[in-house]
Amino acid sequence: MRIRLRRLWIDGRAFTWRAEIREVRGDTDCHRCIRLRIWGGGKTGQALQADLLSTTWGTRWSPCAVDDAYPTSADVRAVIEYALRHGWQPDRRGGTYRLAEREHAARFRLPGFLLTDRLSGPEGGDPTRRVVSAWAAADSD
Repeated sequence: MRIRLRRLWIDGRAFTWRAEIREVRGDTDCHRCIRLRIWGGGKTGQALQADLLSTTWGTRWSPCAVDDAYPTSADVRAVIEYALRHGWQPDRRGGTYRLAEREHAARFRLPGFLLTDRLSGPEGGDPTRRVVSAWAAADSD
């Protein structure tokens, strides 16, 4: 399968990005997770990575089965702007700057998504508990 690269311009600068649909298991359910990778300094520049956990909840079926969440260009712009304010240096050669749950989840806000570390390993909060909490908070607004 071919991976589609997209381009987004912010303040005259081109950013290339891709989003891969994945799944992550919580204690009681499976959830859609999008691995977002962004480059702003060419192919040798520091990449930005954010694993976005969909907050879709409240259906009779498993979220993995019915969730169609996918980041829009506006979502990607918000991720880039946040990362630039918090230390991402796209012109730095090599490496990856991760928007990790443990470091950024408390400050990072993106409607419909939460940051997660679960795609990289067992670290991070339980996705099911986090999604239910986010869904309940949005429902009470």
